[in-house]
Amino acid sequence: MLAFAAAVMPQAWIVSIGERLGFAPFPDAPLTHYLARNLSLMYGFVGGLIWWIASDLARYRSLVSPLAVAVVLFGLSQAVVDTQAGMPIWWIAYESVSTILGGVMLLLLDRFTDQVAAD
Repeated sequence: MLAFAAAVMPQAWIVSIGERLGFAPFPDAPLTHYLARNLSLMYGFVGGLIWWIASDLARYRSLVSPLAVAVVLFGLSQAVVDTQAGMPIWWIAYESVSTILGGVMLLLLDRFTDQVAAD
């Protein structure tokens, strides 16, 4: 849910954070700020959706497995996009690998729950 805060933070903070992370200066253009803010909004809404599904697993159980597969595919896509964008290896590892692991954990927990329910 912190992603929503990033969507409305002052532009100077976005620039400062990028510089502290060792990136080239953040381009001060409407498109770059638009993309940064909209990506934060997207992460916030996806996080909210996952939280909503998790709040009533009995009701939304059928969505967990497809969601997990989508998360893994998204993580793989992140790795490709991050690599093509020239992101540092530590960024690719933290972002895409953590996303992939999150999806794999969802899949494993979903299958474990199926096995427990069958016993």
